[in-house]
Amino acid sequence: MVQDNSLRSPNFAFLQPHDLQLVRLGSLAERYFADDPNTCLIKLRQFGEVLAQLTAAKVGLYSYQEEKQVELLRRLRDRGVLKDEVERLFHELRKAGNEATHGLAGSQRMALSSLKYARALGIWFHRAFAGETPEERLRLRSFDPGPFIPPPDPTVKTLTLQAELEQLRAEVHQSLSAAEAAQALAQAEAQQRLVAEELAQEVASKNQELLNHLAQLQTSALSKTGQSLQQTIAQAQQAESKVALDERETRRLIDAQLRSAGWEVDSEVLTYRNGTRPRKGKNLAIVEWPTIDGRADYALFVGLQVVAVVEAKRQSTDVAGGAIDQAKRYSRGYQIQDEEALPGGPWGEFKLPFVFATNGRPFLQQLKTKSGIWFCDLRRTSNLRQPLQTWYSPSGLISVLAQDVDQAQAKLSQETFIAICE
Repeated sequence: MVQDNSLRSPNFAFLQPHDLQLVRLGSLAERYFADDPNTCLIKLRQFGEVLAQLTAAKVGLYSYQEEKQVELLRRLRDRGVLKDEVERLFHELRKAGNEATHGLAGSQRMALSSLKYARALGIWFHRAFAGETPEERLRLRSFDPGPFIPPPDPTVKTLTLQAELEQLRAEVHQSLSAAEAAQALAQAEAQQRLVAEELAQEVASKNQELLNHLAQLQTSALSKTGQSLQQTIAQAQQAESKVALDERETRRLIDAQLRSAGWEVDSEVLTYRNGTRPRKGKNLAIVEWPTIDGRADYALFVGLQVVAVVEAKRQSTDVAGGAIDQAKRYSRGYQIQDEEALPGGPWGEFKLPFVFATNGRPFLQQLKTKSGIWFCDLRRTSNLRQPLQTWYSPSGLISVLAQDVDQAQAKLSQETFIAICE
């Protein structure tokens, strides 16, 4: 038996009171990160599935084990159990796991991100559902399991990945004493390697135990009053507001959003420092583009034409105020380099027509200034910064650019109003 070993996972042991399967899957994912990131991603997808099923059972929404995860997540969202950030992290694990399963995809970089997403979801779940009394639940809202402990180095790693692992270890040293940090890292590596084979054998055999546990939780939830269930859902929503990713993971989520809108982007590869420059026929979001007033986090190019700059912040940062103001400074201080071209203007003091600011979080009315994608059309001094539901595509920005300024502002206001209402 490996119970004592498996429950000492450096990042997932705190989930032991909820279900041992969560700890086992998290431990396996940590172990496989080093030499089999594909399997790591598959285990994290299974982790997400089990966590979603436990979440559903806690509020009386569990149906059956074979229900597609995307449908279960949709039902949890519609009931209000999952809010934007938590739902998105569940889907990140699901999509990465699907790609690993069906496309044999998986890099250590993606696996490291997914490990951090899984731990963030585990912390959310613990804050939302642990505790038997109101006093215990109130105390657990501020639960802090300590820093993320990076898994052992992979055999083959990029310089970027190595830098990230070193930064994570530095954060461990900042949170703990030197001796405690060294001991934690050494124990984590030894433990992850020790239990891997035994865990792999146990995970399958524990499936029936999980099913029995889900049935018990579902029965318990259905016996509660409607008011009690609503209080549980409200606690899950409150816990969601505390979910926070580090700056690197925030950038990766922003990358994914821009990519979905049609921009070619990779904040660790397509950077000015690495020699990336605008090219004809390409819609590039180039990272750390220099201006007189500092480096813009992203500069958006449609072909050789630069159309906007983006200021990206950590998830807890105000984006409606200071972040937009910083993006405006980049527009003022923009200078042409090499072959790129400005799209007209200038517009008063501004060289670029559009600026964005974001911290990667979906727009939430209750966190209005600290969420969403904020946009400002600088072609008129009267234009106000406004939140958007999603990013403009390259063709969408060119279309706005070609419109009369007054018409563009009226259309933007209408689109923003509809997006927020939806």
